[in-house]
Amino acid sequence: MITLDSPVETVLGEAGAKRKRIVEGLGIRTVGDLLAHHPRRYVRTGELTELDALTEGEVLTVVGKVAESRERKYTDRRTGRPAFRLEVTLATGGPDLRMTFFAKSGGVAAYQARRLPPGRRGIFQGKASRFNGQWQLTNPQMVLMGTPGEDAAQLALENLGDLYPIYPLTKGVESWDLQRAVAFALTVLDDLPDPLPADVREQQGLVDLRQALAWIHAPDDFAQVTRARKRLAFDEALVTQLVLGRRRRAAAAQGARPRTGGGGLLAAFDARLPFTLTAGQVRVGEEIFADLARDRPMNRLLQGEVGSGKTLVALRAMLRVVDSGGQAALLAPTEVLAQQHHRSLVAMLGDLAAGGMLGGADEATRVELLTGSMTRTQRTEPLLRLASGESGIVVGTHALLQDTVQLADLGLVVVDEQHRFGVEQRAALADKADGVPPHVLVMTATPIPRTVAMTVFGDLETSVLDELPAGRAPIQSTVVPLAEAPHWAERIWARAREEVGKGHQVYVVCPRISGDEDEPADPADAPADAPTRAEEPADQEAAKRPLAAVEEVVAELAGGPLAGLRVRPLHGRMAADEKDATMRAFAAGEVDVLVSTTVIEVGVDVANATTMILLDADRFGISQLHQLRGRVGRGGLPGLCLLVTHAEALSPARERLDAVASTSDGFELSRVDLELRREGDVLGASQSGLRSSLQTLRVLRDEETIVAAREVATSLLDASPDLAAAPLLAERVTDLERTAAAAFVDRS
Repeated sequence: MITLDSPVETVLGEAGAKRKRIVEGLGIRTVGDLLAHHPRRYVRTGELTELDALTEGEVLTVVGKVAESRERKYTDRRTGRPAFRLEVTLATGGPDLRMTFFAKSGGVAAYQARRLPPGRRGIFQGKASRFNGQWQLTNPQMVLMGTPGEDAAQLALENLGDLYPIYPLTKGVESWDLQRAVAFALTVLDDLPDPLPADVREQQGLVDLRQALAWIHAPDDFAQVTRARKRLAFDEALVTQLVLGRRRRAAAAQGARPRTGGGGLLAAFDARLPFTLTAGQVRVGEEIFADLARDRPMNRLLQGEVGSGKTLVALRAMLRVVDSGGQAALLAPTEVLAQQHHRSLVAMLGDLAAGGMLGGADEATRVELLTGSMTRTQRTEPLLRLASGESGIVVGTHALLQDTVQLADLGLVVVDEQHRFGVEQRAALADKADGVPPHVLVMTATPIPRTVAMTVFGDLETSVLDELPAGRAPIQSTVVPLAEAPHWAERIWARAREEVGKGHQVYVVCPRISGDEDEPADPADAPADAPTRAEEPADQEAAKRPLAAVEEVVAELAGGPLAGLRVRPLHGRMAADEKDATMRAFAAGEVDVLVSTTVIEVGVDVANATTMILLDADRFGISQLHQLRGRVGRGGLPGLCLLVTHAEALSPARERLDAVASTSDGFELSRVDLELRREGDVLGASQSGLRSSLQTLRVLRDEETIVAAREVATSLLDASPDLAAAPLLAERVTDLERTAAAAFVDRS
């Protein structure tokens, strides 16, 4: 009896080596895994494949027709013996492709010629390359039409409709290998129970599971593909929504302490503000206060453009919690940002941050700083004040997660730039709330894919600051394409010198610290959402080109185009006090040009800085580029962001840069990021998503499906929290809850 849990070997007729590649290379271990490995696209078997612009090195799968077939005899240079080759010209719906087959004997060459006469059609797969000005299909594999029984792969065509499925592959495995195995599996599968209740299928207009699998793997037309995808996407959305829904209900049942205020700290702070809050800041503040007043934990995303006043909104939320007798923790991704936040909060609070100190206001509290570089002596007094409740606010990095850090009554966790923190790190801080979940506020200026997915799925309530306070100036963003215009390099530094000449300051950001390293030595220097290797251009010259490094760029600029200017480095290898001193000097105007890694990505606020020059900008992801750009234009002066790149035009890397240059809308950029990179794991298992946990569902394309699934999930859970009426569905939900991927939901 073959079931979904049967080993995939039961339906593979392949030799051992190929079976191993399918199991290990594609992670397909059961029949269920095989059927869940869906085609990524389809080619029409009844017409030649349309080919647009070809890219060298691209793997093609095309339907083509043999236009010409010629046998040629030649002398093998290595052996000196006669050898043969068959040169075939393949007609497609675009450029012709040349294929060459080598043979040691004339008989083999003649056999190949009989298989590939002019007019023969087939499905061909190989790597595109150019030779003597003509496109070639290198190392071609093929399934020929009209040759029953001749090819082993021909079995894949026996039950094939008008569309041929093209699967995600690994080396040594072809699409027809998988298609043949899937066709056999669907034939011999004894039982395929449908986890989706019949009434839900009827209500949503969905086909049953067996029909959906048959249509996704062997469709007759694209209408069947659409209906199959709709059903399978709904399954993924519903299971995920049920996991999220059950976790939210469990958290609500556990409860949180309402934080309704009562002290005078927030009122005193508002009275001291030298400006009026924007309408958006007032509205979002009320949304947060309403959440804090409930007896279930807040889980809210605060989205705002760089400089929109998120920190002020978060501080007012922290003061409301302190007014309620609790404490608030602000978790920052780097020491530079933690120190910046601490200085900023203390400056904004003034005497309200001097609780228990001479000159402190009656309503005052204390704001502590905890970072990993502080000595034990430096940490002792802040730790005691936090444990006793004397200090109401603490700002810190990962040091806050250590067991030695105890808080008297943690009521609110503010996470700045969520994508810098993993699931377990945030969970560890939440665990310090003495068994009662704290309220959580996540601040981000450009959500990365996972954040967008979680928002679309409704796990986070969302507040948006959509207006900039007075004093923010527009930022001009320009791509500087050195591959096409290398002479522009001189103009970059001339422009920087012009800005310094006007009395302004300049950031220069590099992806590396020194030229002899492969990766950053400090996590703070690492591009948080850098493109994966699969997304990087295949340009061999680009791969060999050394990336810009802080230490080398500082030397080159100080001794060359920016000679005479005050140029200083900043990176994660520097001692904490040295980094802090450098940032203070830059903020005080004592440094003209700061050459840095991405340690200045978020939170660094220098009003006089007007220019951001990003070297090898294609090495950063969209979210990070948007954050870095936001470091300028903060003092009422127009900002300039130069995205310097060697990436070729029309490459994925250039697409990212062009997208950033075209808009300053954070939510729009996050959507572009999803379209270019695919979603990260919605439940947080893989942040940048080398392989998405969503096989069919796409959070941009399928938003309506997600909304519908959320409504169904709510109804099912209202009727039966344990899903007793849908045991197969309950089993899928439980399986997902048990995985490490569910940790994000469990701890959020």
